[in-house]
Amino acid sequence: MLRHAPRLLSRATSSAMRWRRPFSTNVPAETPVDAKFVESWRSTIPNIEPPKTPSAFMAPRPPTPSTIPSKLTINVVLPYNSIFSAKEVDMVIVPATTGQMGVLPGHVATIAELKPGVLSVHEGNDVTKYFVSGGFAFIHANSVADIIAVEAAPVDQFDQNLVQKGLAEFTQKLSSASTDVEKAEAQIGVDVHSALNAALTG
Repeated sequence: MLRHAPRLLSRATSSAMRWRRPFSTNVPAETPVDAKFVESWRSTIPNIEPPKTPSAFMAPRPPTPSTIPSKLTINVVLPYNSIFSAKEVDMVIVPATTGQMGVLPGHVATIAELKPGVLSVHEGNDVTKYFVSGGFAFIHANSVADIIAVEAAPVDQFDQNLVQKGLAEFTQKLSSASTDVEKAEAQIGVDVHSALNAALTG
């Protein structure tokens, strides 16, 4: 048995060299899920048109560029408004729950939860700051950043005196809260007003 070991090892090695795992760029694109669904539907219920799935209403994802672009494209959206739509900037800094996160063109694809804080938009030497109450940032591999916030407004539109008054009120509510709901509501108020106060004083 041992006499045949070198020959078996050589055969296994040559087979392994012939079979290599293909790179992701060499793997043929899979048939879209919608196409498979429609094909299965029509083979089962040919006399009824198949329903449309959510992906049928989505625009195709832009291709990832082979080189890093010079600008970052951002979309900043609120439930009732769009602050930026396909705006090209140099960098944005978002208040992620893990800390301030700078996003430049070519940033790795990331999803980050936002905490109350300052969203900074950098265009050359100009920096525009918005206060966001929370949300999510979706950083795509094609240098597009989608920032979805619950509320957002320019920092310079806030009155520092009113912010400090609100902070004092919520701090008082937190200390006198007797139920878990009251404590949670007061803590949210303290967190938001503390972050806003820091943005105005910093």
